[in-house]
Amino acid sequence: MADAGYAPQVAGDVRQAAPRHSVTVRLTHWITALCFLLLLVTGVEILLSHPRFYWGETGNVRMQPLFTLPLPASRGSVPTGYGFVLSDQNGWSRSLHFQMAWLLVFAGLAYGIHGLTGGHFRKNLLPAASDFSRRPLLDSGPSSYNAVQRLTYLGVVFVLFPMMIWTGLGMSPAFVSAYPIAATAFGGQQSARTMHFFGTVLLVLFVLGHVAMVCRAGFLSRTLAMITGRARRAKEDS
Repeated sequence: MADAGYAPQVAGDVRQAAPRHSVTVRLTHWITALCFLLLLVTGVEILLSHPRFYWGETGNVRMQPLFTLPLPASRGSVPTGYGFVLSDQNGWSRSLHFQMAWLLVFAGLAYGIHGLTGGHFRKNLLPAASDFSRRPLLDSGPSSYNAVQRLTYLGVVFVLFPMMIWTGLGMSPAFVSAYPIAATAFGGQQSARTMHFFGTVLLVLFVLGHVAMVCRAGFLSRTLAMITGRARRAKEDS
């Protein structure tokens, strides 16, 4: 999650450090990055225990799956077509996945409150009417996001992340027993699991695109700005 507004860079020597990211944005960005990495690793481990997906409330090896991933499983009872079974890492991966998910929720809440109260979303992510003209719609300079990028960030923050949290809760037996709507809102626990998987795929694609754009704009300068909070500002040629 990155701020989009800071003074444009021009050719020349570095003159001063320009304000770039607040402490809240930087902390929540790196906490989110760490949580996402660990959630992805543990999520893959959980997936390998049953790489088949269903729609509805229940799903098991006796049922026809909605689709099956061509992966070996960590449980011998799951038919995969492979002649071996992976080591079962389901225990620790589920525990760590649960812990990282809640840490991500708290980081997301802090980022959301900061973005709403501090004007971060309005100033840096909400597109202006002029951003939807033909050229600014896709073009982006070294200091700002274009309209497509801004809308993508807003979609991830306000649509995809909440969906991942809700579908994750919809898979939790303890939570569903207290709040059944967490699963029934998606048609059942297996439906929530399937949507959670597709949401993960979209998040991975978003992260790959985000890293590619950071590299395109200047990986070192953008990364340092997210660590130190200040961007290097160039001095104009005289």
